[in-house]
Amino acid sequence: MTSKLISGCVAVAVTFGGLIAATSPAVADSACVPWTTTVVASGYGTLENLDFDDRGGLLLSELSFTGPGAVRTLTASGQRSTAVPDVEGPGGIVVVGDTAFFNTGNSTASGLLDAADGTIELFDLDTGKTRTVATGLTMPNGLALLPDGSLVVSRDLGAYTGLTRVDPVTGTSRPFAPSVSSTNGMIWDPVRGILWVATTFNATTEIVGVDADTGQRITTLTIPGAGVLNVADDLTVGSDGNLYVALNVGGKIVRLDPDDGGSCVIAEGLPLTSAVEFGSGPGWDEKSLYATSFLGTVTKVSPQ
Repeated sequence: MTSKLISGCVAVAVTFGGLIAATSPAVADSACVPWTTTVVASGYGTLENLDFDDRGGLLLSELSFTGPGAVRTLTASGQRSTAVPDVEGPGGIVVVGDTAFFNTGNSTASGLLDAADGTIELFDLDTGKTRTVATGLTMPNGLALLPDGSLVVSRDLGAYTGLTRVDPVTGTSRPFAPSVSSTNGMIWDPVRGILWVATTFNATTEIVGVDADTGQRITTLTIPGAGVLNVADDLTVGSDGNLYVALNVGGKIVRLDPDDGGSCVIAEGLPLTSAVEFGSGPGWDEKSLYATSFLGTVTKVSPQ
């Protein structure tokens, strides 16, 4: 959900196993400078998530308040098309090879009413066909793929706001990482072997590192500011090893160093930013972030 920018880093609390490991001010990072922003597309409905298909397309989850949503495709030259039409409440998207997984049923009503009408769908990029991988999910928002092939979905509204782990072969699901609540965006960090999870409506904005095998909370990063004024949404891992987090209500993109907890606002003035991802595939800049928003925009955010 994320152009006016600020420089300067601030320290954040880093917790390991529930113990605060660092709270002292961090030394200012000379690399913490404003990134430039350029709107590359607008006029969409509410954009929830994105991922690149590595074929020149950017897949977008588009929600609609007047009817079904869709999974759209945008090229770097601006060409628009529809990958999957008539999708009720599309949520997170994860592309793996020739396959794109995406959530459905990601709606406020489903979350508040505990309606188990959500699914995970598989979209074949070669054939254009879809099939259902799992059913019976409630408001599946974020989506992540673990090394063993399991899928994890998040939920931030309703009676249960934790993670759910799904077996993509059998479609069976079970609660996962019970210590994490108000869950939203997720990203698997292959270098550190951690599943990073953003929390949305908690009093403090936490980016929690979860063990993929046990579901235990092993690391916690805290973003400065009130959680309800930040509203952390989706996040990604850069080639530099840092985390990049979209603050929806805060209208910012924050860079976090998972090792020392250093935090830097690289972009602000981007209202209702929902997701960020580095460019990938023909025509897209691999050094730039691309951010979706609830206002229907796609914005390129580039380092100077």
